[in-house]
Amino acid sequence: MLIRLLVILQCLILSACAHNSTDDAILTDTPQVNLSVGTLQYQQYLPQLEGKRVGLVVNQTSQVNDTHIVDLLRDKGVNVTKIFAPEHGFRGDHDAGAHVKSTVDAKTGIDVVSIYGSNKKPDTTVLSELDVIIFDIQDVGVRFYTYISSMHYMMEAAAENNIDFIVLDRPNPNIAYVDGPVLDLKFQSFVGMHEIPVLHGMTVGELAKMIKGEGWINKASSLNLTVVPVAHYRRDMTYSLPVQPSPNLPNDQSIALYPSLCFFEATPITIGRGTDFPFQVIGYSPIALGEFSFTPRAIEGASMNPKFKGIEVQGLDLRDSTIKGLDLSLFITAYKTLTQNEQTFFERAGFMDKLAGTDKLRLAIEAGQTEQQIKQSWQQDLARFKQQRAAYLLYQ
Repeated sequence: MLIRLLVILQCLILSACAHNSTDDAILTDTPQVNLSVGTLQYQQYLPQLEGKRVGLVVNQTSQVNDTHIVDLLRDKGVNVTKIFAPEHGFRGDHDAGAHVKSTVDAKTGIDVVSIYGSNKKPDTTVLSELDVIIFDIQDVGVRFYTYISSMHYMMEAAAENNIDFIVLDRPNPNIAYVDGPVLDLKFQSFVGMHEIPVLHGMTVGELAKMIKGEGWINKASSLNLTVVPVAHYRRDMTYSLPVQPSPNLPNDQSIALYPSLCFFEATPITIGRGTDFPFQVIGYSPIALGEFSFTPRAIEGASMNPKFKGIEVQGLDLRDSTIKGLDLSLFITAYKTLTQNEQTFFERAGFMDKLAGTDKLRLAIEAGQTEQQIKQSWQQDLARFKQQRAAYLLYQ
């Protein structure tokens, strides 16, 4: 039984890299991940599952090929007693910010406990039924992508209730970038929990180690944390996600543009929610931001009430854009265009500051600073962060 679990759970981690590809920026001798090796090093944690009551923090990305981790573990005799559903739900079919209900999984009969909304951390009654919690969710390496906030609360719940916590690590498609302002704790929220930059360049496993090591959760020192690394993964590897991580990040291009376009969520400008190309366009009306026209519509499970629903807007088609990392040029240009035409830009200034983790970015844009000036202002903080995170990195 143990050997079978060793093999199958190692595949959980390594299968995430099966879709690695290379481009001109990546070394041509980048090794491919071998799914048949490296099982024995994980014997240290697998006995924790035998005879234990296991809770899973998972969503639609928690797949081994075409099999969900819930089904796979149950088939192998693991006692999965709880499923914890983050933003977008257990099946990944809820719009951003939509209420996620606690329910029962129709396929397995397992209780599904919402950890989004007002119930970010399960109560002690639920936690008393667990011995181990496993986190296996694909992240995109951006601070305001809320799965890492859910991990934070679940790690804290585990520490407070003497429950083991295991992170099955996955590659970060934006791992090459460390950029943006480091969060000021005065602006801490569910879209920014930690003193890290917008693009932190870490996997969820590395970040979990940092959360514990820096004492960012209650009773951090008492948490029994195990991170299962991705074998043969390197930071110079590109990674194409086999399953979309959330309803409005459908492909690699949207994930690459997400760090730069998400700030538009605090403005009246649409980034394509309610279209077939979310986070790959920008648009506005009545002022045109470009020559590309599109009309947002209601899309069940993705965006039922998008900005400019049923209204044609004009803007930019970024589906072939080469923008990567954190680019402020589109945002600054759009700010100038709207304000020069007497349109309100920061209509949700408070939310903008939460996304940025500071009010300095918004104030700098309002003051007319250039992208170069703004980026220069956070270089010292980024240098300190890189030094601080060094002890927690798992991959070269």
